[in-house]
Amino acid sequence: QLQLVESGGGLVQPGGSLRLSCAASGFSFEYYAIGWFRQAPGKEREGVSCISNSGGVTKYADSVKGRFTISRDNAKNTVYLQMNSLKPEDTGVYSCARSLYSFCSLSGKYDDWGQGTQVTVSS
Repeated sequence: QLQLVESGGGLVQPGGSLRLSCAASGFSFEYYAIGWFRQAPGKEREGVSCISNSGGVTKYADSVKGRFTISRDNAKNTVYLQMNSLKPEDTGVYSCARSLYSFCSLSGKYDDWGQGTQVTVSS
C-alpha cells in the first residue's frame, strides 16, 4: 500500500528553523519526483518545492528561495525540507506528494498525498 507520512512540524518563532520529513513506502521511490506543498487557512494550496527522482534537480517557489532546501535519501525512501529563517507567512499545513513523473515540476501532476504536518510560525 502506497503511503507518504510527513513529520517534523511544530511551533517555531520567526527566524527559527524546522526540518520536515516525508517517509515513503509501497512504491519504487527512486523513480518518482516528490513535491512539498502547503496550505494556509483560507488560502489555496501552493507548491513550495520539488525534487527529481535522482535528487539532481530541485525547484522552489519564489517565496521560499534562499530559505528552504529540499533533499532526498533514496536509500531511506525519505525526502526532507529544511526550512530556515521562517516567517509568519510560512504558517500552514505542509504535505508531500508523489509526482506522476521522475522530473520535478511545481505545477505538475501529483497523484498521492500524505496527511500533512502543521507548521506554525509565531512569537
